[in-house]
Amino acid sequence: MTAQNGKDLLIKLDMDNAGSFETIAGLRATRISFNAETVDVTSLESQGGWRELLGGAGVKSAAISGSGVFRDAATDERARQIFFDGEVPRFQVIVPDFGIIEGPFMIASIDYAGSYNGEASYELSMASAGALDFTAL
Repeated sequence: MTAQNGKDLLIKLDMDNAGSFETIAGLRATRISFNAETVDVTSLESQGGWRELLGGAGVKSAAISGSGVFRDAATDERARQIFFDGEVPRFQVIVPDFGIIEGPFMIASIDYAGSYNGEASYELSMASAGALDFTAL
């Protein structure tokens, strides 16, 4: 596998709750992380005193984050609307040469910043809010 261009990792937002996905405008950096809680079933009978985990029993979650420049585009407006209305729409994350992760996410935080002689920027953090689908590329 060859090295991948970071700008090809895209976060897309369902603009109308009908499957019309658009890349969030102005993003410069994106990240997705997956987590699974562990359920410890270690007992006195555990071989050699090693910890034992129960497979498939923990809660799975995903987190998406991104940062970029504020462009006052339709996706910026939609993200603000989602946050203030408490919506949980579908997002897509496209990971080059890997696949597409799609499912409901809640916008957990939006941070806006700007300096006197620089551009306005923002950061988004989203948390999974249901089952995610994966489609290999």
